[in-house]
Amino acid sequence: MSHNNHKHVPVSLTIAGSDPSGGAGLQADLKTFHQHAVYGMSVMTLLTVQNTRTVSAVELLEPKFVSAQLDAVLDDIPPHAAKTGAIGSGELIHAVAQHAKHFSFPLVVDPVMISKHGASLIDETAVETLIRELLPHAFLVTPNRFEASRLTGLEITSMSQMEAAAARIASLGAQHVLIKGLKQANECVDLLWTDGAAFWLSGRWVETQSTHGSGCVYSAAITARLAKGEELLTAVQGAKEFITHAIRTAPGLGQGRGPVNLFSPIHHR
Repeated sequence: MSHNNHKHVPVSLTIAGSDPSGGAGLQADLKTFHQHAVYGMSVMTLLTVQNTRTVSAVELLEPKFVSAQLDAVLDDIPPHAAKTGAIGSGELIHAVAQHAKHFSFPLVVDPVMISKHGASLIDETAVETLIRELLPHAFLVTPNRFEASRLTGLEITSMSQMEAAAARIASLGAQHVLIKGLKQANECVDLLWTDGAAFWLSGRWVETQSTHGSGCVYSAAITARLAKGEELLTAVQGAKEFITHAIRTAPGLGQGRGPVNLFSPIHHR
């Protein structure tokens, strides 16, 4: 395909860690991009030894090597949207943030701090760097309620607390905020905070162990839809439908927290 056709092919970039079991991290992001008919590129930040049961080792790549990967893909195939996942250290976050300053496309920051197995993927110094250096360049930041608590120091067990946390995260520099995963009766409630207004999204709560990579997939689906030119609210609504269906129809792989269904259908609004 010639360069002349690039503008007709939506392109998304993920800057994230590797999950060899394929259910989370950049592997899940790329599968999600592909399912949304978006060409996916990936910059690897860290390697993990993990499966559906455990994360037993994490190896960070050198910041210079991550920067070199970013230079390579950005120079040749500029994406229409990008996302971050697990970045792993303050030094790596700084390296990514130095590039993000110059992004001319929306950046979705998924502040991955803890795996579904309970393994911490980031230390306190790195959280401070994320807040100070990366959030100001985020078009959208997508913490779950536990990550939002860690970013703000606020407890989040109600919709009003969720709203207060979203406003505080927006005050840290992110243009828009999506806080995910508050259980209310039989619903899973998410809050999109945009321009000082709250938009509530809900889907049926699914009692399941198969949630491995769900945060990665949700943010990747938003990124893919942004790359295709959708407005933010439409992109988030479509991604919410996608991840809800993906959790509900999870294939039951693995002996622990299994992956979601990455073959879920795409609904266009």
